[in-house]
Amino acid sequence: MVKLTLIARVTDGLPLAEGLDDGRDMQDAEFYKQQVKALFKNLSRGQNEASRMSVETGPYIFHYIIEGRVCYLTMCDRAYPKKLAFQYLEDLKNEFERGYGNQIETAARPYAFIKFDTFIQRTKKLYQDTRTQRNITKLNDELYEVHQIMTRNVQEVLGVGEKLDQVSQMSNRLTSESRIYADKARDLNRQALIRKWAPVAIVVGVVTLLFWAKNKIW
Repeated sequence: MVKLTLIARVTDGLPLAEGLDDGRDMQDAEFYKQQVKALFKNLSRGQNEASRMSVETGPYIFHYIIEGRVCYLTMCDRAYPKKLAFQYLEDLKNEFERGYGNQIETAARPYAFIKFDTFIQRTKKLYQDTRTQRNITKLNDELYEVHQIMTRNVQEVLGVGEKLDQVSQMSNRLTSESRIYADKARDLNRQALIRKWAPVAIVVGVVTLLFWAKNKIW
């Protein structure tokens, strides 16, 4: 069965819509929502190139499709048919594009299209029972294939993002440290030049002063 449904803009991970009643029968719904947000964050950095993917997480599995720089994601029980999950997402995508396609890029606040929840709930009910004639027909539709859609583990997917974050943080730290070392090196060179030439400058200054004083007296 379908447990969670979320829609987000891929370019920055901004959540656009969500099934408001989703997860009420799950004690750990917030945990999985946090995983979804982490997945959206990874997608916004271009770390997963596949436009369709399934991601295993505990007893559930995330399915998502990316179209028009929008990610449509649902979380289902592992036993729920993969083909129905992706057809459910296709239905959401088609309606969302029809209703909000020209507003997606200008959306400035989270859940700007929260009213889309009405369509999410209505569509989800159609897909909940896999034994209905409608869903059996969809399962037997040979024109819609999902065998080639990759399935990965959530730790593997999120781990890629964590490693890239660590590399980015290390790179930033090294850049900052190199600037500090460069500044210190310039200060040390300046101090070395002062120590080297200060005595000479003092001697020259004293000689010049004595020469000037001698000319004044004479």
